[in-house]
Amino acid sequence: MKKTYLTLLAATALMMSSCFSTGLGTTSTTNSNNNVWGNVLGAVLGQVLLGGMTYDQSGLLGSWNYNAPSAAFTTQQALTNAGGSATIANMSSSLASNYNNIGINRNNTSFSFLDGNKFSAKVNGIPFSGTYTYNAQNGEIALKTATETIKGNVTKTEKGMGLMFDSTQMTRLLQKEGKVSNATAVQAVGKLAKSANGARVGFELTK
Repeated sequence: MKKTYLTLLAATALMMSSCFSTGLGTTSTTNSNNNVWGNVLGAVLGQVLLGGMTYDQSGLLGSWNYNAPSAAFTTQQALTNAGGSATIANMSSSLASNYNNIGINRNNTSFSFLDGNKFSAKVNGIPFSGTYTYNAQNGEIALKTATETIKGNVTKTEKGMGLMFDSTQMTRLLQKEGKVSNATAVQAVGKLAKSANGARVGFELTK
């Protein structure tokens, strides 16, 4: 969390410097700086899992629909070592292509978290349900179905929630729960999660 705050402070200082150098107070400058702040905030919230921002138990509750691919790294250091935001952008682009090949979209992929630590979900149109445990301190989540337990991470993104997994867990989610038959696309998604140390891939979800 300390690293996240430092990153936010650094970003704020940078933008303040930019404001004074370009003329603070004009409409165009204000809008531009607001866009920059939104981009920086989204990056901090959505790209780092451990030490980033997450939801408390009550904030997790409700129905969440697939909005876009999501990629992140376990720590700020892992993100920096992998190449930063450019790497995230490349991973998300590749995920989008593979999700499209699989057929994942807003109408057939969703997660609902309910009172009593129950959940229901659809991945690629295939429904499954069970119970879940959630650690609001670090965003770790475990989805327990009738046949397996899939462990992942929850983080806040600019638009909603990122639900992400390592290579093994993501492959199990797609193949065993989502019944995805496109093995090539599933393998490609798994490889993305292995492409750099600490990488995670999954879904950005919105209410």
